Amino acid sequence: MNKKQLISAMAVLGLAMTMAAGCGSNNGSNEGTAATSGNTPDNGAATAAADNAATTNAATTNAAASEEPAAPKIAGKIVFTTNRTDLVDTELKSYAAKFHEKYPDATVEIEAIKDYDQTTKIRMASNELADISLIPGTVKNSDLPTFYQPLDDLGLNDRIYFKDNRSQDGKLYGISSGSAAMGVTFNKKAFAQAGIAEAPKTLDEFYADAEKLKAAGIIPLATNFKDKWPLYGWDQEAFIFADDPTLHNTMATQDEPFAVDGPHWQAFSILKKMVDGGYVEKDLMSTNWEGSKKDVASGKIAMFLLGNWVVPQVVDNGAAAEDVGFFPLPLDNSGEAKVVLASDYYYGIDKNSENPETAKAFLKFLIEESGYDDYAGFIPVLKDKKPKLAQLNEFMATNPKVIEMSAENDDYLAIANKMQFDTSAFAQDAITGKDMKTVFETYNKKWKDAKASLGK
Repeated sequence: MNKKQLISAMAVLGLAMTMAAGCGSNNGSNEGTAATSGNTPDNGAATAAADNAATTNAATTNAAASEEPAAPKIAGKIVFTTNRTDLVDTELKSYAAKFHEKYPDATVEIEAIKDYDQTTKIRMASNELADISLIPGTVKNSDLPTFYQPLDDLGLNDRIYFKDNRSQDGKLYGISSGSAAMGVTFNKKAFAQAGIAEAPKTLDEFYADAEKLKAAGIIPLATNFKDKWPLYGWDQEAFIFADDPTLHNTMATQDEPFAVDGPHWQAFSILKKMVDGGYVEKDLMSTNWEGSKKDVASGKIAMFLLGNWVVPQVVDNGAAAEDVGFFPLPLDNSGEAKVVLASDYYYGIDKNSENPETAKAFLKFLIEESGYDDYAGFIPVLKDKKPKLAQLNEFMATNPKVIEMSAENDDYLAIANKMQFDTSAFAQDAITGKDMKTVFETYNKKWKDAKASLGK
């Protein structure tokens, strides 16, 4: 794949390597022509008839026009909940202010939630969703109509990627906030201080660089073990080992999906080696996500594995943009770069919102006008918008093989929910358990029992 093709693939991230970037169009012209031809026995009568027909048509048209519904009024207060606790008083607040300038009768309250998925699921159960929320990943598509409103009237269906990922019965219920490539964000100055001239291209080079960083007094890799959620990237790396964009859905067909030397074993083994080798934070239980961004920005910590959206956050925490890099995690010694691409959260609008038109207007504003995807470092969901993150060009120069994650189906979500399967907790248990094999056996039993109890 050449660079141009990869840019297309990454901008797409619609789980298709060569998706067309066409936009929908609406031809609203009503062109009509009337012609009279041939010999007419009474030209005056014909003219009168034509005049009468024109008058009747005009009256009909005016009547139809008068019956057209008025444009919905964008007014009232709405609440938008987000997982971005770091932006609630800055960028997101400014978006709410700009929206209010555009629609003076409307106001937006931004609520940031730390334990986002769990809190939102509790609110769903009690019918207390915010007007706009990020749909938790464990929500089944078949449940979307119960909690969310269709979004097909926003005029975005033909302009966005991932349209089918959060659709049900032909209706769109969730719109992606953006997409990301999983990779290693790193401090170039920390690398230089350790005598590392370029990003590693093989797994052995990755381990060797970790040793050089450690010898230079720099923590090679941040796990953010205590906050747990940042470990989800290691589950995504398993998709690459499996060479299967539907890995989670494939698991739903298996009684014991967590095999020794299987995709998750291979991914977690890399993380475990980093932990066992002392290449991560000294005290896993004192790690902190917000603090780690500052530590990578300052060069105290060299790297972490997360989506490319991390890059601007490191810059916001004090690093110069040119000192922050992004490369695919080497998973073997082949020298072939590989990357998994996935959508971030999907926006949804509460089915019971008291101001649904205002909520829809703000959602559309977020996608089309706010610039949030650029600020967050996302690959845009709009097909005709290109990503602006400079580090993606550096990343693309490696010409990686791309694994584009498919949407999780209801079978996987049902089993995962029944088992309470948490990919980040799985990574935690795997790297801290006395025996990784025992951990995997335990997870296999839980998975098999959950699957059997559902009759799957």
